[in-house]
Amino acid sequence: MFISPYPWTGALLRSLDQEPTMGRLLDLCEENYQALLTLFPELPEMKGDFESHLPGQAHLKLTVLEQSKYTSLINLTYAFDDGRESDPDAVLRVYHDAEQVEVEQVRQSNLPELSLYEAPGLVNKWRANIFVGKWLRFCVNQGHFFTPRQIKEVAEAAAI
Repeated sequence: MFISPYPWTGALLRSLDQEPTMGRLLDLCEENYQALLTLFPELPEMKGDFESHLPGQAHLKLTVLEQSKYTSLINLTYAFDDGRESDPDAVLRVYHDAEQVEVEQVRQSNLPELSLYEAPGLVNKWRANIFVGKWLRFCVNQGHFFTPRQIKEVAEAAAI
């Protein structure tokens, strides 16, 4: 599978110069879902805490907050070894049946504060989803990837 070295593709790239509409936001949420499943292909079955470790990189941490038949609520962030506060830190609602990711909350220090439900709500949701989409693709391009099976195999190998 080819992964572009530039993390902005498809709806995400088009979103940078377009006015937000509900249809465009849904396209972006679909694209973010595909990026999220590239990182966590077994997300619908995952429960608990997971970390992806790459040499010389901050650990990418996923916590499954809620899991139901059609949705997952997750927290995605970085875990720094030196105790720094996680940044960015996002709570995402994943709709597996609709193949959409909705940004519920995102905290990060590099961009202006994103207030998702304050006027103008659509613009704020748009900006939050663009940010999360870029971040997800950045994580994919760095090589982050993990599944419960992979983590179990690593733990079993370390126990031998």
